[in-house]
Amino acid sequence: MAEKILVVDDDLETLVLIGKMLQGHGYTILAANNGTQALTMARKEVPDLIVLDIMMPDMDGYQVTEEIRKDTQIGETPIIMFTAKGQVDDKVAGYEAGADDYLTKPVHPIELVAHVRSLLARAKPKPLSTTSPAAGVRKCFTVGVIGAKGGVGTSTLVKNLSASYAQLTKSDVIAAELRPSQGCWSVELGISPSNWLENLLALDISAITPQACESSLTGTSFGVRLLLASNKLGGLECDSLGEKTRAIINSLSKLTTVLFLDIGTSFFPGFEKVITSCQEILILTDALPATVKRARTVIDEVSAMTSTVSKNIDLVLYNHTRSEMQLTAEQISKMISTNQVRVMIPAVPELIYQAIQKQVPLCRYQPDSLFSQQIHELAKLIQSRAE
Repeated sequence: MAEKILVVDDDLETLVLIGKMLQGHGYTILAANNGTQALTMARKEVPDLIVLDIMMPDMDGYQVTEEIRKDTQIGETPIIMFTAKGQVDDKVAGYEAGADDYLTKPVHPIELVAHVRSLLARAKPKPLSTTSPAAGVRKCFTVGVIGAKGGVGTSTLVKNLSASYAQLTKSDVIAAELRPSQGCWSVELGISPSNWLENLLALDISAITPQACESSLTGTSFGVRLLLASNKLGGLECDSLGEKTRAIINSLSKLTTVLFLDIGTSFFPGFEKVITSCQEILILTDALPATVKRARTVIDEVSAMTSTVSKNIDLVLYNHTRSEMQLTAEQISKMISTNQVRVMIPAVPELIYQAIQKQVPLCRYQPDSLFSQQIHELAKLIQSRAE
């Protein structure tokens, strides 16, 4: 049976356009041109997803969303806010009202359909399985990203790699900033979450459960759920940080099939506990000799820590500057000797700045750029190993 989508917009032309577009992709379309009608139809028809405008005369989209979330029958229905209101405050208000996704008009039809498919896929119930992993149950594949030094670009890589992977596979993806008090994604993406990584780390370890982690995740418009770290300084007990971080990773792994971790550098209390939870480890370096030497040290350390378990350890070169005083990929591979450069990501500071201004990952802002193509190749490598 085709999935039912309720489209709500007071503009008749937009209502017809979206309806026909989604109907052409096999969905059953319900339509409402105001908030009151939307609530009545949602309660009667119980749609699988709602595409909702914000600016309507009787009830705006925020109010409609809040009423839906209060209703026990339809309170879990996925909602995409599709609106011309594109300011950060508007997006924050949408997520706070209970929206799962937020798209700003105008948008390419293919992108809208991709968001619909992604949200419907995530909303499908995942029944508990009684079979063992050996019987074919797919376990979570965890990817940890480590920088040879601070500032080399791990946050940019994880943000874009997770977004590219979600787009490639149309699957549920979680990405986590495992860097207490050093978060940057919330600022770059214009998100104000109600919960942070630090809130989980403040709990007793027995209270760090999949349910607690689920409530700490923040949805995005690009199909990735984020565990965000704050950028405010705060006191955390380093003695238990490693154990608690591993508990968070274990809980997150029960909520998705692919998990991306922004670990930052190896200077992390409980670092060994974190990397032994990963099936794939990416070591990020720039092309300066001192950083490459440090990358070799990190690879050796990680290899020693994970010698008893099967791991993929790959080297990623991020040319984040355009200086001529850099090593080539061949020279870097010779210096590392045990690991070839898997992917070389070019310097695109202007595009990165523009993407941050638009509050989206660069790979979604400029999908045809060389940067995005290299990220996509890395995502395909992760996909082949995860499957």
